[in-house]
Amino acid sequence: MLRNLLLISLAFLAIASSGYAQADQDTGRQAGIIQSGSEQGPVTLRDSVRLDGKIVYLGDLFANVGDKSGIAVAYTPEPGQRSVLDARWLARVARSNRLDWRPLSRFDRVIVERASTVISREQIAEEVLTALSDQGADPDMEVDFSNRMLRLYVAGDAIASVGVEDAILDPRSNRFSAIIVAPAGDPAAKRMRVTGQLHQVSEIPVPAHRVLGGDVIRKQDLKWIKVRVKRLQNDVIMTEQDLIGKSPVRGLREGQPVRVSAVRNPVLVKKGSLVTILLMAPKMTLTAQGKALSDGSEGDVIQVKNTRSKIVVEAEVTGSGRVAVRPAAEIAMTR
Repeated sequence: MLRNLLLISLAFLAIASSGYAQADQDTGRQAGIIQSGSEQGPVTLRDSVRLDGKIVYLGDLFANVGDKSGIAVAYTPEPGQRSVLDARWLARVARSNRLDWRPLSRFDRVIVERASTVISREQIAEEVLTALSDQGADPDMEVDFSNRMLRLYVAGDAIASVGVEDAILDPRSNRFSAIIVAPAGDPAAKRMRVTGQLHQVSEIPVPAHRVLGGDVIRKQDLKWIKVRVKRLQNDVIMTEQDLIGKSPVRGLREGQPVRVSAVRNPVLVKKGSLVTILLMAPKMTLTAQGKALSDGSEGDVIQVKNTRSKIVVEAEVTGSGRVAVRPAAEIAMTR
């Protein structure tokens, strides 16, 4: 008897639970709420999204929203920009679209970024210079924009091109102004006014890497850069021929112009080294050993001390470890 009563009680509880569950489901359908724990999982918030188009849809912000994912809720920011959707705004969107989601704290948010392509300062300068060339500007000049942080963005699915409109050049000061638009040819594209100045430039050879003092400069040690003419000092070396085969007096820095006084012929005789002294006279050639009292490159006249007689003579460096002393008669003839 007791057992039968227990079975009847369990059956009654099961029927009641089923009724309550059915009532809850019916209430959810009437409210249009997507229930947590359904087949597609609970509604969750995304941390950040990167979008190509101009519209932000519900499915971009929330996961597991079913057939509501295509509902438009906002515009994406301009290319290269981003927007932050805070907890209050997200709560209103969820409530108005009957999503079963509430912010856990006021710090909940979604960062929306517009996919974009960067148009570099160099590309903008190239297009502006082309437009100014039609007004007589030298196509080899350098464009210097007043806006140091100039940069353009276009949507990720657009062509990264720049158009130039209303370019004006003052030939006396080489100052210019222009309207740039990106992408080029798009009537709806954003326009920006830019100003700046053109500068004459010259190409010069500079070290492609650090060159140590005493090294011999080779062609592969050099590269060419453009430098504004006004910034060049009068003694800057302008040709490769004046650098190749030379040796730095001190180390040369990468990419820096080289002054004439900064290089010399390679040192063939070092101070304190032993050298062969050669004295050539008619029908006679004499050699002796000496000690160099200073560094010397080919053609330099240095002082050398004879290691035997201790006499100091002036001799011309003729090669590695070799110096030559001219006869007294030859010296007298040259005076």
